[in-house]
Amino acid sequence: MTNKKLKLDLNSVAGISLALIAIIGGQFLEGGHVGSLVQAAAFLIVVGGTVGAVLLQSPIRVFVNGVKMGSWVFFPPVNSPEKLIAQIISWAHIARKEGLLALESHSFVATDPLTKKGLQLLADGNESVKLREALEIDINALVSYQRQSAKIWEAAGGYAPTIGILGAVLGLIHVMENLSDPELLGNGIAVAFVATIYGVGLANLVFLPIANKLKSIINENIVMQEVLIDGFVAIANGENPRLLENRLKGYFI
Repeated sequence: MTNKKLKLDLNSVAGISLALIAIIGGQFLEGGHVGSLVQAAAFLIVVGGTVGAVLLQSPIRVFVNGVKMGSWVFFPPVNSPEKLIAQIISWAHIARKEGLLALESHSFVATDPLTKKGLQLLADGNESVKLREALEIDINALVSYQRQSAKIWEAAGGYAPTIGILGAVLGLIHVMENLSDPELLGNGIAVAFVATIYGVGLANLVFLPIANKLKSIINENIVMQEVLIDGFVAIANGENPRLLENRLKGYFI
């Protein structure tokens, strides 16, 4: 269903680049220094605290999968509706000419688990209702897992601003403890303000956009999976390949 060859999503690159240029450029135009935005202590507080909070609420396998899915933002799965429909129609012609059992050899070379299972169920002569039921169970389980994984980014977007405020409070406590030493006041105040910037910035420029992007990609994958199931069911019912092709094209605008 998807092309394994990675293709860089230029829209994501342009989006994050524009956001960073706008923020850093605004800082520069106001007469500030870019270096003043770099605070290791603030970064550790916000990122470490946010990751810890997300880990606390998420099973480790969901967390790890969510981190891996983060790469989809720049290298999303490449779906090709035209190729998928063409492949389904090819299977439909084979089934009409040679019978459903002829699809078994195609299941051996299929790399996508859903495709492999669907072709095997067709070759075994399962009824269309049973076939759809079996494949939809797999899809629902996969989609549920992916959505749970994507939610770690959404959760991070919720925690980061609050952790940033916590970092600001810690910085102010450091300031209050060193009122008698002016040399230490600047660093404490910097950590206080930069921690807030990190929390709000990471939430709204990184975590939440990634979460929404992953949701969009998951929804696109669901459409591809629905087309595949519809095609398998139609083949099981012996539908005309030409009519099937016209119907499947209706899934895509």
